[in-house]
Amino acid sequence: MSLTDFGFQKVDPKEKTKRVRGVFESVARNYDIMNDLMSLGIHRLWKQDMVKQLPLQPKMKILDVAGGTGDISFLMQEKYRHLDLEITICDLTPSMLEVGRDRAVNKGLLHGIDWVCGNAEQLPIPENSVDLYTIAFGLRNVTHIEVALKEAHRVLKPGGVFACLEFSNVKSAFFSKVYEFYSFSLLPWLGEKVADDRESYQYLVESIRRFPAQEKLALMLKEAGMQTTSWQNLMNGISCLHIAKK
Repeated sequence: MSLTDFGFQKVDPKEKTKRVRGVFESVARNYDIMNDLMSLGIHRLWKQDMVKQLPLQPKMKILDVAGGTGDISFLMQEKYRHLDLEITICDLTPSMLEVGRDRAVNKGLLHGIDWVCGNAEQLPIPENSVDLYTIAFGLRNVTHIEVALKEAHRVLKPGGVFACLEFSNVKSAFFSKVYEFYSFSLLPWLGEKVADDRESYQYLVESIRRFPAQEKLALMLKEAGMQTTSWQNLMNGISCLHIAKK
């Protein structure tokens, strides 16, 4: 049997999907706290920077994958409301979508966003139908990343753009040691104290270490069929923005 990574554990691929759903069912209501803890709050600036770099055009059809609580989609709608964007948020976890819908109502974002429960490896989206595919801090949780990238390629229109923001490989040796200490020594403890969920935070830390480095992910995007790829390290590679075009 071929096994896959769930953090540092080796599990059956079907089991990983169930476990990932369980992690996000557990953290859904504390999702903002989770991201604040994992990035020291800087994820909010990274997401704003990501949205600024997206090639948004009027009436664009956008698929926001693993975007359950709406962070990226809300930024696009709030900043570029005049473009009349058509956004579909797709997430594996119903609880994340529930949180996102509640937030949308609170923000008054009642139009231009649809919500779909689905797996990044088998998107409920027609081929060649999307102008822009976004995924922020979600790709590392996919069971088969290469399958998800091929699905992204399938649903994108020719010339469509793929954008992925994800924790990545720290390039500074000193900074890497500091980040390693914080991630493995402090973050699970903070997860336990703040969100009463040490296990989920331990997995999330481990999942970052198992995620492909910048160069490897760029190669995987080309293998999935993307014609051009680039990446931009943020804070010495703690996170990285990959952009590719079909």
